[in-house]
Amino acid sequence: MAEERTRYSDEELAEFKAIILDRLAKAKADYEMLRSSIVHTSSNDTEDTSPTFKVLEEGAASLTKEESGRLAQRQLKFIHYLEAALVRIENKTYGICRETGKLIPKERLRIVPHTTLSVEAKEKK
Repeated sequence: MAEERTRYSDEELAEFKAIILDRLAKAKADYEMLRSSIVHTSSNDTEDTSPTFKVLEEGAASLTKEESGRLAQRQLKFIHYLEAALVRIENKTYGICRETGKLIPKERLRIVPHTTLSVEAKEKK
């Protein structure tokens, strides 16, 4: 009977690190875009000079800002999860389910690289 592995190899961890770094770069770019849309730092167009007498447009603009704020918060949370995954890679604990202690399948890690739970453990919750 084959011995069950307790962690991913350094080569496998390097593959996951590349995936995470790519997603992290995209997530940070998306976050900056959302953040700049909230504070209007990216443009000098009509957004920052819209007339206040157009109440409906102002209301729509504030809803857009609120939604952008929520999306920015979610994106920031995602960034933190990805950064935590990089720490687990450095500690060589990446890919180990925090509930079962078994290796999370590579397929799951490629799709959700910041996960800390196997599908088995996730379904139990």
